[in-house]
Amino acid sequence: MSKVKFTPLADRVLVEPKEAEEKTASGIYIPDTAKEKPQRGKVVAVGIGAKDITMEVKVGDEVLYGKYAGTEITIEGKDYLVMKQSDIFGCL
Repeated sequence: MSKVKFTPLADRVLVEPKEAEEKTASGIYIPDTAKEKPQRGKVVAVGIGAKDITMEVKVGDEVLYGKYAGTEITIEGKDYLVMKQSDIFGCL
């Protein structure tokens, strides 16, 4: 995992989304227009928390989050999501 030059503030987390599935279990390739937005990713940076919020996730955790969670950003040509820790459902 490469070091990202980004530090989330407060209770925010930077997540690298997992790639969307390229083909179905039966081997049929899925076109880009029909791919589901991934709801799983790897935490690459974590804020320090807030007054009443302790950060429970850490760098390297694989997490599940809501379909519309976070804000998409691009850092050094790579896509990430910035979201609040509360948008994360849990770790795998």
